[in-house]
Amino acid sequence: LQKSLSEVFGADQYSRARKEVLTYMFSRPMQMALYFCTGVLQDETLFHHYALNVPFYTHFTSPIRRYADIVVHRLLSASLGAQSPLKMEKEGIQKQADHCNDRKMASKRVQELSADLFFSIFVRVRP
Repeated sequence: LQKSLSEVFGADQYSRARKEVLTYMFSRPMQMALYFCTGVLQDETLFHHYALNVPFYTHFTSPIRRYADIVVHRLLSASLGAQSPLKMEKEGIQKQADHCNDRKMASKRVQELSADLFFSIFVRVRP
């Protein structure tokens, strides 16, 4: 996609801006990643990462960033025997994953509305 857009648009300031807007618009409808507890889901095809084309995938970043990443770090650490197992049932882990998904969706929605508002103001101010 990026290569196609680069071939269509030039390199001037406005072409770069149009390319960024289109890239954002094309990527916006992509399915958002969801947190889930593997012990709750029976269908292992749901563990697949489409873009990377790998059958089993887990994602996490630094545990100082998001609570979901702390949970993933603790679960991975326990599964490797580096710390004692968590004293949580899989249903409790799934409940936390659902809450993290809800907050992430709400945050994304606010971000999108903010971008829409900025764009509306930009269009109104610019003839």
